[in-house]
Formats: sequence, C-alpha cells, structure tokens
Amino acid sequence: MTALIPTWVDGALVSVEKLEAHRRGLRHMAVSVFVMAGDRLLIQRRALGKYHTPGLWANTCCTHPHWGELPLACAERRLREELGLSGLVLHHREQVEYRADVGAGLIEHEVVDIFMARVAVPLPLVPDPAEVMDTRWIGLDALAAEIAAAPERFTPWLRIYMAEHAEQIFA
Repeated sequence: MTALIPTWVDGALVSVEKLEAHRRGLRHMAVSVFVMAGDRLLIQRRALGKYHTPGLWANTCCTHPHWGELPLACAERRLREELGLSGLVLHHREQVEYRADVGAGLIEHEVVDIFMARVAVPLPLVPDPAEVMDTRWIGLDALAAEIAAAPERFTPWLRIYMAEHAEQIFA
C-alpha cells in the first residue's frame, strides 16, 4: 500500500505519496515523539531496511501522519507500531519546520508536531525489527556529547532538534 501524506503543493494541502514528497523535497506534515524516564531519553536506531537514514540514531519515534489523521493519533499509532508502547500521555510541545538532506537524493522538508511523554521508569519495549534495530535510554547531556563527537551516527532531524529546539522540547 502506498502511504499518502499531507503535503503542501502550490500553497494547497494535498495528499502525496511519501517517497515522492521526499524525492521532490516537498514541505509535508510530520510527527516526532520524545519519551523521557527521569532525565533519560528513549532513542531508537533505525532499521537497516529503511529507505533513508538506515542505521542512524533518532528520537523515540518519528513519522508522517496519514492523509486525514490527526497528529496526536499518528504519534500514538506509531509508538505502538514501532516500539510496542501504548497508553502514554502525550503532551504537544511545539510545531517546528526544518529542511534536511537525508541522503540518496531525498529531502525531508517537514512541519513537525512534537510530542513529549514522561514515564516513571524505563518501559519494556517490543520494537518492530522492520522499523527499529536498537533502542537505548540516554541522558540529554550524554546525547549532546555523542552528537558533537560523531554527528554522522544520528539523523539530521535529531541533530536539528537538539541544536535548535531542545529548550522547547525538554522544558
């Protein structure tokens, strides 16, 4: 099944196939989720079969809403599909826009609704191996240090979030 995502074309919001939106660098809707346990953030390493940024570390969950799907419903759906997480209380943090080359001739030009969930302790995860090859909980200072030392190990959007939006996301 072809994923149709909300995308702006000539100023109008229309549905466009996800890969086509990335090939053309079209501005489109997205969702990013950050789950914190105390001062540690859950990050995931993208599966090697992903069509862009395979094997790179990203925030807890990031995706595109389906055409007609609300951002909160999308965030809840993808947490469940990618990591087996459900029942979290998600708080909308902000909406940001970025444009980044993600390799292989693809561009992410996203208008992102960012959600945060706080949990008391790290939760048991059931990652979908087609989506996620690894997960870990990491302190924000340690994550910033790792990104500074080896930025190529992290997705462009996680680097942007940490450099430009960390105060709004983690406040």
